[in-house]
Amino acid sequence: MSAVIDTDLPFANRLCQGKVRDVYELGDDLLLVATDRISAFDVVMNEPIPNKGRVLTEVSAFWFDHLAAVVPHHLLSTDVDAMDDVPAEYRDVLRGRTMRCRRAEPLPVEWVVRGYLTGSAWSDYRAHGVVSGISLPAGMQHASKFEPAILTPSTKAESGHDEPISFAQVVDLVGLETAERARDAALELYKRGHDYAATRGMVIADTKFEFGLCDGELMLIDECLTPDSSRFWPADEVTPGGKPTSYDKQVLRNYLAESGWNKEPPPPALPAEVLQHTTDTYREIRDRLLG
Repeated sequence: MSAVIDTDLPFANRLCQGKVRDVYELGDDLLLVATDRISAFDVVMNEPIPNKGRVLTEVSAFWFDHLAAVVPHHLLSTDVDAMDDVPAEYRDVLRGRTMRCRRAEPLPVEWVVRGYLTGSAWSDYRAHGVVSGISLPAGMQHASKFEPAILTPSTKAESGHDEPISFAQVVDLVGLETAERARDAALELYKRGHDYAATRGMVIADTKFEFGLCDGELMLIDECLTPDSSRFWPADEVTPGGKPTSYDKQVLRNYLAESGWNKEPPPPALPAEVLQHTTDTYREIRDRLLG
């Protein structure tokens, strides 16, 4: 099947279109359809990554089930063939890339958990010794492990770039009780995910979670520990000062960083080898995590 860049479901009410997912209202539930769009530096690329949406859906569904004891999640089903209110002629395009979910009121925060010093945190540390208001010890190197992992939340920008915020700012946005519940859940989700990935020879360097409120209860929403939301490294390459291979969209980020692009729309065209390498990377991390 060809790549899916956009969807049009006349039997459902489209609520919004994210960087990757098209979100529909169907009855009392939501349909989250993971397309094959890919974004980098908060900009959606013009070219898709074939079957990427299927990988994201399969990996998220695995983690939602595996981590269900930590916090309730929104996933109801990924089986579109069992959904009587999805017309048969639309099931081919939706199969494998669709999550039927409970509705929740999203919190306006991305709950970023970092287990290792890398990415923007590494840049901030080298410049200031501080990450999201957290002072870190001197002498840390790239890929140094945090003991324990740290929460470095950010805003959820409707457009443009997300911005790091302190936990005090999170409390201002969502209240102390919700902030503490979500912080504790995010850290425990990361810990359990990290421990499982280690059994598969992988390290989760960092990730981000999203939460919502459903009838006043905290709920894990959106996606969970996917190559879109997380940085995966081979465990045997992880050492302080090292630069482990990234099993995520780092291949794409590296190409864009070296291209001279200013990280503002429109994005540059992507060569075939970058698209293929990214496709292979998504497939490999799925296979390594899920067997």
